[in-house]
Amino acid sequence: MTTPDEPELEQETTPLVRPYVITNGRELLDDNDFSLITLITVSENAPQNGFLDPEKRRLMELCSGGFLSVAEIAGHTHLPVGVVKILLHDLTAEGYLYTRAPIPPAKRVDRQILEEVLNGLQARFG
Repeated sequence: MTTPDEPELEQETTPLVRPYVITNGRELLDDNDFSLITLITVSENAPQNGFLDPEKRRLMELCSGGFLSVAEIAGHTHLPVGVVKILLHDLTAEGYLYTRAPIPPAKRVDRQILEEVLNGLQARFG
């Protein structure tokens, strides 16, 4: 509770458009190819004509700067990840976006090989 001397804090409001309206009531498909770390960018051959919803236009603007992960896109748009995945699926299917699997982590190198290289360098260069 605030006293008359204290300023009132702004209350957060809920978004005007519900997620099921943005996705037209669709749910995620079982064979969804998007993980949280899938990288997305605008396709070089993206169609120039066509009407895009405001949410899809926002995704296009975000992705035009380079590769972003699905998680980053969801964070920037403040939309649920499921909604973002549905919108990304639509834009990818229509040719607007290009997806790429993330770069896999490097495999562990055999410790014995590293020790042999180190021993060889120490023997050669002291």
